[in-house]
Amino acid sequence: MMWAYVLKLVILLPLVCGLLIACLWAWRKLEARLPGNQGEKLIHVRETMMVGTGTRLAVIEFEGKRLLVSVSRGGVTLIDKAGQ
Repeated sequence: MMWAYVLKLVILLPLVCGLLIACLWAWRKLEARLPGNQGEKLIHVRETMMVGTGTRLAVIEFEGKRLLVSVSRGGVTLIDKAGQ
């Protein structure tokens, strides 16, 4: 009796975890296609890079200009502008 329970646990637990991971992956991929997310966006994040614990550099494009910003827990700081 105990072996049947352990066997079911060993088989079904990875199956349920795999289905959960597959659903989360599908949601992430299909979220951009939902009706509320249609239309052209004015701001595009072109690239991000981690530079330290909790700090990132990001290149943002807005109205033909590229902005280099630092993003951390303390806020967002403009570092440089490029473009017109």
